[in-house]
Amino acid sequence: MRRLIALETALETALGYPLALALALSVSACSTRNDAAPKPTEPTKPAVAAAASSSSPAPSPATGAGADSALMNPSGATATAPETYVVKLETTKGDLLIDVNRAWAPRGADRFFNLVKIGYFDDVAFFRVVSGFMAQVGINGDPKVNGVWREARIDDDPVDPTKASNKRGYVTFATSGPNSRTTQFFINFADNSRLDGMGFSPIGKLRDESLSVFDALNAEYGEGAPRGMGPNQGRIQSEGNTYLKADYPRLDYIKKASVQ
Repeated sequence: MRRLIALETALETALGYPLALALALSVSACSTRNDAAPKPTEPTKPAVAAAASSSSPAPSPATGAGADSALMNPSGATATAPETYVVKLETTKGDLLIDVNRAWAPRGADRFFNLVKIGYFDDVAFFRVVSGFMAQVGINGDPKVNGVWREARIDDDPVDPTKASNKRGYVTFATSGPNSRTTQFFINFADNSRLDGMGFSPIGKLRDESLSVFDALNAEYGEGAPRGMGPNQGRIQSEGNTYLKADYPRLDYIKKASVQ
């Protein structure tokens, strides 16, 4: 835990956290009052890249025994996504429709496609909702599932701001450093194009009609622990929805995700 806090502090310092404004990068970091923007990060673990296979069949939807085997087998979730596709997130606030474009970030688009297909995001919480910045989601409610996916990392995709940028409504995977994307993603509330230069490559964009639903996500818990009052990512990984529903009962959830 001390190493995690030390690393998070170092990242915030590099971003221009108020205690170290003399550093070169001019990106805001977070305070416990949520009056500035942190990076959308996962807890840091050694980076292990998981390559996608273009010859693999698409995984089956998550139902019954097949769901368990698919969710527990990241190596089988490596199908190549269509060049464009639409994902519907049925949330506790309403439906969010995401137009995904593989040309923007092929590895990320493939990972997102496979996760949706196997039902990974069903009953998964928006655990980090920072007003004016972003909403982060993607830690499974079952600790056993988290245990196998936490190391299933994919290589980075180059960011091309002429194609897609971290502006309002854009959808992007969270990272803990180079080549560290797994399952967590975030949706930008505002223009966060400063993240482009840090390697955050968008995979898709919310449709305009979904923005009002997105804006309604509950942000009362704000930034996560230990800097904020929201959930601790380590505890979500190890305790899942049992922890979240007991300690943060008013979080919003993805009830079901599907490729349209």
